[in-house]
Amino acid sequence: MTLNQRISAFDELGQFFNFLTREEQPKNEQLLHKFLYWKEDANLACRDAEAHNNWFTQENIHFAMQNWADALTEKNLSDWITLYSLPDTPKNVGIIMAGNLPLVGFHDLLSVVLFGHRALVKPSSKDEKLLDLVIHYLQSIDEEFKNRIQKVERLENFDAVIATGSNNTARYFEHYFSQVPHIIRKNRTSVAVLDGSESKEDLMRLGEDFFRYFGLGCRNVTKIYTQKETQIQELIEAIFPWGENIVQQTKYANNYDYNRAIYLLSKDKFYDNNFVLIKEDEALHSPIAVLHYELYDDLEDVKTTLKNHEEEIQCVVSKLNLDNRVDFGQTQHPTLTDYADGIDTLAFLSKI
Repeated sequence: MTLNQRISAFDELGQFFNFLTREEQPKNEQLLHKFLYWKEDANLACRDAEAHNNWFTQENIHFAMQNWADALTEKNLSDWITLYSLPDTPKNVGIIMAGNLPLVGFHDLLSVVLFGHRALVKPSSKDEKLLDLVIHYLQSIDEEFKNRIQKVERLENFDAVIATGSNNTARYFEHYFSQVPHIIRKNRTSVAVLDGSESKEDLMRLGEDFFRYFGLGCRNVTKIYTQKETQIQELIEAIFPWGENIVQQTKYANNYDYNRAIYLLSKDKFYDNNFVLIKEDEALHSPIAVLHYELYDDLEDVKTTLKNHEEEIQCVVSKLNLDNRVDFGQTQHPTLTDYADGIDTLAFLSKI
């Protein structure tokens, strides 16, 4: 299978995601018939994914697919991959996937297969249904994908590994895979740094960075740095439209109720708008349904803190010129080159 064939296959997958989520029909009539044929299988996979993992609502599954539809275009894929020298001999790359978000492990799969290597995939049980859909659809394009992508229960005969897990499992991965080239990813989160110049629209968009995927991703903002406590009140008002839908998710609502009870029993000070708790806390990571904030006087102190915790932070939402800066409302719209943990996956694959 040539590089152009692989690019074409992933471009078709992107078009299929567009068809599923936006009902955008391809210009090719034969491709339209194929999409219609696969539509029910795809819808069933989406329903099964939610039944298997209640965090995966249909809205969030479609949101993830739409992001991939935007990324998986022939131009985007070509511009991305042609910056690197492809291997003469394919290697076996083991991929241990996370399952916190819909299709969260797909970027690693795409990177390995597009680059020309073979992917030995150990999916998370939390996201297996959607991954199966992707693999089967790619195989419908070209049977060579059966050789390029193999699901496994246990990694064996691998030349390199990309593994994602918690900080605890990362220590195990580091030891177990120490003899081969590897990328080991740990827990990360994202923060926002406000300077008081933000508009109401900026703060509204920040709600997308908090609540998309219920705050389960490393690109979700869990901590705010602000100069004025009054801006927390402005934020509460700006994000109010999110409340109606997010508390309908039972698991999120249970987390909200649990954390609220804990804070009340502990007599902690916090803001409560009936769907999120906003608490002053130095910790970067906050529990589900909780947002931490910290007041600052000197921006240089914030920069120092971010630098000291750079291995824990994925994105920084701000109007200020800060490292890893992302615009308001854009943390959940990564491009192909927005690598998890800031590690260039393709550069890694070029050296194994």
